[in-house]
Amino acid sequence: MSGKGGALSEGIIKKIILSYTYVAIWILLSFTVIVYNKFILDKKLYNWPFPISLTMIHMSFCSLLAFLLVRVLKVVDPPAQMTRSLYVNSVVPIGILYSLSLWLSNSAYIYLSVSFIQMLKALMPVAVYSIGVSLKKEQFKSNTMMNMVSISVGVAIAAYGEARFDAWGVALQLGAVAFEATRLVLIQILLSSKGITLNPITSLYYIAPCCLAFLSVPWSVVEFPVLRERSSFHVDLLVFGTNSFCAFALNLAVFLLVGKTSALTMNVAGVVKDWLLIAFSWSVIKDTVTAVNLIGYIVAFLGVAYYNHAKLQGLKAKEAQKKAGGEVDEEAAKLVDHEREGESPAKKLQSSPRIN
Repeated sequence: MSGKGGALSEGIIKKIILSYTYVAIWILLSFTVIVYNKFILDKKLYNWPFPISLTMIHMSFCSLLAFLLVRVLKVVDPPAQMTRSLYVNSVVPIGILYSLSLWLSNSAYIYLSVSFIQMLKALMPVAVYSIGVSLKKEQFKSNTMMNMVSISVGVAIAAYGEARFDAWGVALQLGAVAFEATRLVLIQILLSSKGITLNPITSLYYIAPCCLAFLSVPWSVVEFPVLRERSSFHVDLLVFGTNSFCAFALNLAVFLLVGKTSALTMNVAGVVKDWLLIAFSWSVIKDTVTAVNLIGYIVAFLGVAYYNHAKLQGLKAKEAQKKAGGEVDEEAAKLVDHEREGESPAKKLQSSPRIN
C-alpha cells in the first residue's frame, strides 16, 4: 500500500508542478507581449506608432505558422463541420471583431500607461455580461448587475486618480473591451451552440487571415500614406520577428493552460499578471501609479474576484444537477427493467408487510 500511496503522491506533485509551470509560462508570455507592444508603439521608446501595421505583422506571422501546423505538419486537425457558409456567416464576423479589438487595444498603448490599461481591462466581465444579457445569452440577475456596478465604480475611481489621463486613449481601450466582449459572446452564439470548438491554433488558422484582410482596408487609408511619406517600410526583423513569435507562443500557452488546467485557473493567473504589470509599469517604466489608482483597482479587483467565484459556484451547481439527473435516469432504467421482468417494485412494496 505504501508503494501505491507513494506513486500516487508523486503523480499529484508532478501534476501540481506542471500546472504551475503552464501558469508561469502564460504569465511570462502575456507579460512579454504587452510590454513589448508598449515598447514598439510608445513614441518615447521605440517610436513606431503604427498599431494597425503591428497587428497585421502579427496576423501574417500567425497565419503562416498556423497553416504550417494544420496543413503541413498536421499537428491539429481542422473541424470537419467547417463549411464555406459557416465560415462566412460565423468566423468572418468574429474575425472582424477580433481585428477591431486588437487594433484599438494596441492603439491605446500610444496614449495610456500599461498600468492604467490593465485597470481599464477589469471592465471586461461588465461588458461580457451586459452584451450577453442584451443578446439573451445571459440571464439578468439584480445581484450580478450590482456586482458589475461595483466593478465599474472601481474602474471609475482608478480613472479619476490617473495622473496621465487621456480621453482618446480611454475611448480606444473601452472600444477594444466592447469589441472583445462582443466577440466572446458571439463565439458562444455562432460556434459553440453549433458544436464547433476551436483551439488557439485552429482559431488562428481560420481567423488570422480574415483579420489580415479586414485590417488592410483601414491600413491603406490611415497608416499606408504616413508610412510611405516617412519611408518607414523598413522592418527590424529582430524586433518584429521576436515580437510576433511571442504573440504566437502566447496563443499556444493559452491552449496549454486552459487544456491542462481550467479557464478559472487562467482568470486567477490573469489577476496575478495584472498586478505584476502594474508593479513593473511603476518600478521599471516609471509610470505614475497614484494611491487613488490603487484604491479604485482594488475595488474593481474585488468585484471581479467575486464574479469569478459566483461563476464557479454556478458551474458546480450545474455539475451537481447533471449528476443528480444521471442518477434519476439510472433509477428509471432499473424500474423499466423490473417492469419487463414481470413484477414492478410497486407491487412488491404492496405485498410486503408494513411496519408502523
